[in-house]
Amino acid sequence: MRHLLCLIVLLLSIGLYGQEETNSSYFDLNYIGGNIALHNNSILHLIKGHPEGFVFSWNKKTFGNEAWEHRFNYPDYGASLIYQDLKNETLGNTIALYAHYNFYFFKRRVMLRLGQGLAYASNPYDKIENAKNVAFGSDILSSTYIMLNYKKDRLFNRFGFQTGLALTHYSNANVKAPNTSVNTINFNLGLTYHLDTEDPEFSEPIAEEKYTERVKYNLVFRSGINESDVIGSGQFPFYVLSGYADKRLSHVSAIQFGADVFFSKFLKELIYFQSVSFPEENVSGDEDYKRVGLFAGHELFINRMSIETQLGYYVYYPFDFEGRTYIRIGLKRYFGKKLFGAITLKSHGAKAEAVEFGIGVRL
Repeated sequence: MRHLLCLIVLLLSIGLYGQEETNSSYFDLNYIGGNIALHNNSILHLIKGHPEGFVFSWNKKTFGNEAWEHRFNYPDYGASLIYQDLKNETLGNTIALYAHYNFYFFKRRVMLRLGQGLAYASNPYDKIENAKNVAFGSDILSSTYIMLNYKKDRLFNRFGFQTGLALTHYSNANVKAPNTSVNTINFNLGLTYHLDTEDPEFSEPIAEEKYTERVKYNLVFRSGINESDVIGSGQFPFYVLSGYADKRLSHVSAIQFGADVFFSKFLKELIYFQSVSFPEENVSGDEDYKRVGLFAGHELFINRMSIETQLGYYVYYPFDFEGRTYIRIGLKRYFGKKLFGAITLKSHGAKAEAVEFGIGVRL
């Protein structure tokens, strides 16, 4: 509880600092309650009740001071704290911090919030003390949440109202086994509190010329650690070298085509394990653990941030692991016109393989 109070005070401090500079911040506090989605039969024994908790957020409004704010209909951005009681002693509780954007539709009556952050799980897997928790193999998790709300910005004076649905996802992306993950689908109901009695006017959109740019070439190095689904098989580093071309279609959108080379050391260990433990799998142990894939992708630009999605296919695939197609989705942050950093999730369908931390250059 002491740590929770410290986090709330921190968010309040951030909000007050933003209010002094821009006079356009607000808080929201939401109750959430719902169900754990059964996405995998192996977690059936973990679904015993209806999780509930709260979402506490600080939000900074935009009014069109920069061009990107016009393009996305004056979104908000901010930070969120989510606490959930998962109603199962084996799972325990989670507390998470996120960065988020709020996007508005239908005359700003509908809000879509996208949040990404880190969560702490109070009772992760332990082979002696908590062997039934196959959902969380570590206490630090990656977490995503989506909230779709009807919103009345100012119901009276500084107070507003919002309600809708929220989805939270907790996973360590195979950093450590086990990792079946947990998704909760929630109803939410909350109030907003504005730090000012009224907001500035939205500025009028500025007519922009069509964006044109020649094809650019990108080089990216990604790395991290992960583990196979075999509990106790060990965590190993991986390295990914990527090269791709991109073509900007507009101020907010670009398409990509390129190739990845994967050096995944956990696969080397998995190949050896299967060769000695499961002869019926017909794994000799001499298979190459490296893979090469081709991918097509899209990039959505939001200020200096962007959301990257890619769909790939392994053209060099000597060892069968989770199928020949893969997906990558994540965030990029540009530093100037050429350098960028990225945090991406690589998966095979709904099965995560790794969180990748990358640095790159756009030439």
